[in-house]
Amino acid sequence: MWRSVVARSRASLLTKAAHNFVASTQNPKVLPSKTLSPLSHFPTRSPLPRFFSQLSENLSYSDTAESPPFSLAENENEDFAPGDGVAGVSEELGSAEIGEVGEEEEAHEIDVEKLEGLLSLLSGSADGSLESGFRDLDLTLHEDFVVKVVETPVVVGGNLIRFFKWVLKEKPEFRLNWQILDVVVLAMCGEGVTKEDMYSLWDLVKRVGENESNVLNVDILNVLMSSFTKLGEGRAALEVLSKFDGFGCVPSADSYYVAIEGLCKRGDFDCAKSVSEKMIGARSSPDAEKVGRIISWFCKAGMAKDAHLVYMLLKEEKQCRPSSSVNFLISSLSREGEIVKLALDLLEEITGEARKYAIKPFSAVIQGLCRIKDVDGARKLLIQMTKEGPPPGNAVFNSVINGYSKAGDMQDAIEMLKLMESRGLKPDVFTYTVIMSGYAKGGQMEEACIILSEAKKKHAKLTPVTYHTLISSFCKLEQFDRALELFHEMKDFGVQPTTDEYNKLIQSLCLKALDWETSEKLLEEMRNSGLYLNGITRGLIRAVKELQTETVECEQIVA
Repeated sequence: MWRSVVARSRASLLTKAAHNFVASTQNPKVLPSKTLSPLSHFPTRSPLPRFFSQLSENLSYSDTAESPPFSLAENENEDFAPGDGVAGVSEELGSAEIGEVGEEEEAHEIDVEKLEGLLSLLSGSADGSLESGFRDLDLTLHEDFVVKVVETPVVVGGNLIRFFKWVLKEKPEFRLNWQILDVVVLAMCGEGVTKEDMYSLWDLVKRVGENESNVLNVDILNVLMSSFTKLGEGRAALEVLSKFDGFGCVPSADSYYVAIEGLCKRGDFDCAKSVSEKMIGARSSPDAEKVGRIISWFCKAGMAKDAHLVYMLLKEEKQCRPSSSVNFLISSLSREGEIVKLALDLLEEITGEARKYAIKPFSAVIQGLCRIKDVDGARKLLIQMTKEGPPPGNAVFNSVINGYSKAGDMQDAIEMLKLMESRGLKPDVFTYTVIMSGYAKGGQMEEACIILSEAKKKHAKLTPVTYHTLISSFCKLEQFDRALELFHEMKDFGVQPTTDEYNKLIQSLCLKALDWETSEKLLEEMRNSGLYLNGITRGLIRAVKELQTETVECEQIVA
């Protein structure tokens, strides 16, 4: 098709070359379009050298888009002698090829004076007289003239849109085809475009699409969506996407991606989810890198389940899955209830060399299984890690030991402790603390004290939580002597009692043992240590003291 068009255009231009040679010297204000050396008519596959520059890096023209239009630039420097005419053309192209194109297309001439007048209007500040200025020029529009206007760098974007709207209204004989519209959109949608200009451009495109069939294509609409997204107008990008069907276009994978990107950037995740569902339904998957971004956006918004659906689309299309996005998805799924099982299934995707270094996603799944109280499942995965990797560390063992301790399965907890030690790992203070807590909750205080003794042998410094676990349990059992003994032992192991520790112990002594004397001693210790006891607990000590004093006085009177 394009070969025929090129042949027809060459024949037309070569035929008129000799005639225009003389005519151009007689009328200097009217030049053939060749004399002005126009750029390629429709540079639809690369940005124009206007005041706007590059398009979104996320967009690329589809392989199925219509072939780029021809260019006459290769003939710009050819010279024709006055004797060259149709015979020369016939020799070059062949009579059969010329006959193939049918009637010759008329070569349009560009009126330089009118072009300069129009450019002067378009490059100035916009006002209400702009349309009347267009009318006063009495323009005769054709393709070369319009493209020359669009390609001029000095033209103001908003004025250009007003010009085309005026053309659609006042010049119905001029048909705005997809090639010209492509040039306009590419010229407008650059780094310097404003929101106001973009909405004006979109209004123009909608008018064209609603009144003309087969003018808009996916590439034009994708460029519009990308520009709206870069301006933070995600809802506008969604509106463009919603018009695809009405314009006779089928959204591409990039169409869905750009819409999701714009909506996620403005925090409209409900609409982004709706677009992703349409993308999945259409089985239209962007490349792996873009899908990875969608997964990350959804995971950060707490939509791990929806991110998993997008991931499954990528898997069904047998595309490579970005490891960083997969790991992030696993971690996010592990934090959300029963969908931890989905994260467990995804671990099977991590194989080979990558598995050796995937401790973070494996740890996240084990923590998630313990969180939903599937400690046996977590233990099974941990055993698998010891055999196949990645090698589990203290954190992984502690998660399982803590899960068993909370459930009261102390035998299993001790077995995991022994397995931990057998692998050359040293149980930390947290490990001993959670085991002591499990024993203490079950009332097994002697076993808990044995674990404390072992912890003191392995660690020179313990934590307040370690002692608090046992002190609280002894207070509940009203074994206050043991509680006080542990309380004073804390300092010997580098643990300074906190205000909270003093407060809870004093309250237990006052409410359960009515021991205001010991409470006052503890209060004095606090003052010496620079700690402050709240007024409620101080008032409790006074109240118990007064009650005890009154009781003693009453007993003395009775005696």
